[in-house]
Amino acid sequence: VQLVESGGGLVQPGGSLRLSCESSGIFFAGMHMAWYRQAPGKQRELVASITGVYVTSYADSVKGRFTISRDNGKNTVYLQMDSLKPEDTAVYYCKNLDMSVWGKGTLVTVSS
Repeated sequence: VQLVESGGGLVQPGGSLRLSCESSGIFFAGMHMAWYRQAPGKQRELVASITGVYVTSYADSVKGRFTISRDNGKNTVYLQMDSLKPEDTAVYYCKNLDMSVWGKGTLVTVSS
């Protein structure tokens, strides 16, 4: 199983980014997937998750601003991030919760 994230970068406060996480080597459609993030000097935290039947959950800090989704035909889970704030700056990681497999992460920097 491999997870490969993409879509990170530098964005101004108030801007948007969409992260992607492509999965290979498994039956993706039924898997419980999640996005985590780790800011400098802080612990890794759960941002959002989506089950195989499309039930979603979010950290309070991102509710109403971030949206997790999945495309089973493309073996990909997405994180749409809107109204970004400087405190959203972190390395964002994709995780397969059922198999406890992590991606390598993609850096998001929110700064003017």
